[in-house]
Amino acid sequence: MKRIILSLLILCFTVITIAQTTGRQAQSRIVTDSIYSNVLKAYRAYNIFLPQSYDVDKDRSYPVLYLLHGMMDTNHAWTMRGHLKDVMDQLTASGEAGEMIIVTPNAGGNVYAGDWNGYFNMPGWAYEDFFYTEFVPHIERTYRIVADRSHRAIAGLSMGGGGTTSYAQRHTDMFCAAYAMSALMDIPDKGRPKADHDGKDKVSILTEAVKRHSCIRYVTEADEARKAELRTVRWFVDCGDDDFLLDRNIEFIQAMHSAGIPVEFRVRDGGHTWEYWHTALYICLPFVTRCFNPS
Repeated sequence: MKRIILSLLILCFTVITIAQTTGRQAQSRIVTDSIYSNVLKAYRAYNIFLPQSYDVDKDRSYPVLYLLHGMMDTNHAWTMRGHLKDVMDQLTASGEAGEMIIVTPNAGGNVYAGDWNGYFNMPGWAYEDFFYTEFVPHIERTYRIVADRSHRAIAGLSMGGGGTTSYAQRHTDMFCAAYAMSALMDIPDKGRPKADHDGKDKVSILTEAVKRHSCIRYVTEADEARKAELRTVRWFVDCGDDDFLLDRNIEFIQAMHSAGIPVEFRVRDGGHTWEYWHTALYICLPFVTRCFNPS
């Protein structure tokens, strides 16, 4: 009898150990890596979220979301301040979001300390060339991603929200959906700094680039062919009622409505803060899932 009891205890211990070990192995994770850019002549870091089943189901490929940070931030912002992994784990566990790969590139740093910022091509900073000719191909070669438009989306906050909108506007063949948070859609002429093109004043150069790529003007100046292209993307704009960029976001929505381009618009309580952007993920990730898996 003692031997039977001992055997049962050993069996139970073994089953529990296997279950715990399996549980530890089947976890989502965030990896930090880098790519050398021949365009930028520098290494650029990125963070990538790999879903729970990625290391278990080796034959499975996943949709991808490119998640852009804001000015002064880097590829670590969505991980450290947005708590991306925690949110994604909760939403996949509840079934509100499907498993996907999420990539946060580094397009920034401390601009006031001389770091380049921005998702557009500027004098000395051909970031958009890097993104499309080097970064996206590298990511979709290196990881198991379904590399087509219907499984590729883009989202971002502030400067990255403007980058999100402009990228999806000018590359409608690349993205099925765009989710812009507190987006820098444009900068009004009044009060904006003039660019110093000697490369020293990076803030004013970025300002000029944002103005040149005005998301609002892109819609108001669109002909019928461009409007038809914009209607192929699913749009979502999310901005706080106390955000200093709310007026620009409203102007963008008005332009989209006037052009007959469907867009979801959410104004929630909050400002231009990480508390707001963290909570936005609970809306963004299910929205993107629905776009990947249209009913």
